[in-house]
Amino acid sequence: MMEPLTDPFGRIHDYIRISVTDRCNLRCIYCMPAEGMQFQPQDEIMSFEEIAAVVGALAPAGLRKVRLTGGEPLVRKDLEKLVAMLAEIPGIEDLSLTTNGLLLPGKAESLKRAGLSRVNISLDSLRQERFAQITRGGEVSKVLKGIEAAAAAGLAPIKLNVVLMKGINDDEIRDFIGLTLNQPLHVRFIEYMPIGSASDSWRQTYLPLETVVSACHEAGWTTEEAALTAGGGPSQNRRIVGAEGTFGLIHPVSEHFCDNCNRLRLTADGHIKACLYWQDEYDVRPLTGDPDAVRAMFRQALGNKPHNHEMALALEKKAQSHTPTARRMSQIGG
Repeated sequence: MMEPLTDPFGRIHDYIRISVTDRCNLRCIYCMPAEGMQFQPQDEIMSFEEIAAVVGALAPAGLRKVRLTGGEPLVRKDLEKLVAMLAEIPGIEDLSLTTNGLLLPGKAESLKRAGLSRVNISLDSLRQERFAQITRGGEVSKVLKGIEAAAAAGLAPIKLNVVLMKGINDDEIRDFIGLTLNQPLHVRFIEYMPIGSASDSWRQTYLPLETVVSACHEAGWTTEEAALTAGGGPSQNRRIVGAEGTFGLIHPVSEHFCDNCNRLRLTADGHIKACLYWQDEYDVRPLTGDPDAVRAMFRQALGNKPHNHEMALALEKKAQSHTPTARRMSQIGG
C-alpha cells in the first residue's frame, strides 16, 4: 500500500474538491463582484483527461472522495463525461457535486447514470425577490425544480448549502429548517467566509451560527443530535424530533475544524491548494502525464500546509501568519 497523503500534523487527506470552471450563471454577492470579473481563457482550464489523470494518480495513495465544483460546474459542457471517467477509477468511492441547481432538471438523470452519488445545492433564500438580490438575477423556482429533479434521479442525500448573512437572510432560518420536517433534505448553515474579500462589509454581514439554535427554541422545536449523512464532513448535525431531514452547522470562522481537515483542492486552471484560505498554490497541470510527479507535487503542497486558516483573526482584524488568497470563491471552488 502506498503511503497516504499526509501533512506535517498527521492529517490524512482522502478527499479532493475539483473546480471544473470559474464561470457561473449567477453572480452571488459573496462569491463574485457584480462586474469586472476576469474569467480564465478556455485553454487555461484543465481538460477532463487532465483532471482524471490527477485523480487516477492520487487514488493509489488513498484518495476516496471527489467533489466537483465551480464556479457552476454544470455550465461546463458534457460534465457527465468527466463523472463517468472518474467513476471508473479504482478506489474512488464517493463522487459528488456542488451546484446552484439551475441546470439540474436537464442533467440529474444523466449525472446519476454516469456515476454521480449525490449533490449539494446552494440556496441562500426561499423568497424570490431576495434570492434575485443575493444571486443578482436568479429565479428560486428553478432551484426548487432542481432539488426535485435530483430527488427523482436518486441523487441522495441532498444537502442544501445556506450561507447565513446578518441582515440579509437570517430571518429565514426557521423556513429553511421547516424544509426538513417532511422531506429527507439536509440543510447546512454555513458561516460567511472572508475569501478573496476580507473587507469591512464581510465583518458587518458575518453571523455566528448560535443564531440557528436560538431560532429552533423560538419556534418551540425540540432538537436532537443527528448522525452524519454521507460525506458529512465538518457539519454538526441536528434534527427536529420526528423530522425526515436534518440541519447542520458549519462554522469555519468561529469554531474552525482544521484539526480534522482531510481536503485538497484543485483549481480550474490546475493549481493545488492544500488550504482554501491561504494563497499558497502549486501548478500540477504540466505534470499530469506522470503519476509519480503528480503525487510528489501534492505531497509537497501538503508538506507546507499550515495547521489552520486563522479566519477568526481576520474577523478581529489581527495579524495572520500567512498571506490570504486573492482568488474569489468562484475561482477556488469552495
